[in-house]
Amino acid sequence: MTPVNERVKPVGLPEMTISPAERDLRVQLAACYRIFDMLGWVEMIFNHITVRVPGPETHFLINPFGLWYREVTASNLVKIDLKGNVVGSSNFPVNRAGFVIHSAIHGARHDAQCVMHTHTTSGIAIACQQGGLGNNNFYSAMLDGQIAYHDFEGITVEDAEKPRLLASMGDKNLLILRNHGLLACGDSIARAFHRLWTLQRACDVQLAAQSSGQPLIQPAPQAVHQSANVPKQLEPGEPDHVKLFAALVRRVDTIDPGYRL
Repeated sequence: MTPVNERVKPVGLPEMTISPAERDLRVQLAACYRIFDMLGWVEMIFNHITVRVPGPETHFLINPFGLWYREVTASNLVKIDLKGNVVGSSNFPVNRAGFVIHSAIHGARHDAQCVMHTHTTSGIAIACQQGGLGNNNFYSAMLDGQIAYHDFEGITVEDAEKPRLLASMGDKNLLILRNHGLLACGDSIARAFHRLWTLQRACDVQLAAQSSGQPLIQPAPQAVHQSANVPKQLEPGEPDHVKLFAALVRRVDTIDPGYRL
């Protein structure tokens, strides 16, 4: 089985323009799009996962607008700069809404190497609730104090919203866009994914619990504190987020390894 960090030359891109680090990121990011597709975290051709390419310039990879997530490959990912200009060449356009949100964060938060944004049903449902996500379940308790909120301003296509979005986010790595959806970032694709997965599960569980019509049990503050502060590395070896992402990559490899091309 091909390892996730295999260096694959993107088809149609000159070898001299693609560093080994960028090739690795292209494969990992394409794998992540396939994982989202497998999990059903898709919104037709919309929404985005981006990752910054190492180097002095702030360039990042984004999905080609118009393709299903299951059609994204290492070679057709589009590299753009903070102004939305394509770096190199591509036959695909870039979605303006995706560019505005992701360029704002990549440009201001150098620790945010990867940014993920979704419109899942339960994510938007929680984003529409006045109280947002409570710390009332196993997953949300883990995220206590780690989530920021940004008020809805319509479809995110105006550059003027960038500073307000960044002010709302601050130094948090999770953002609930009110009436809109979920966002997570991290210093790697695997870490950002693990954060988003935890947030998504928290939203799923809260919405399911609320649908029962029964009052929700509020955990004791010390239990919430313990959940949010327990060491993330409980077992020897690679961190949990690395193990989780690698396991999911193995799963998508059994479905279609073509994303590596």
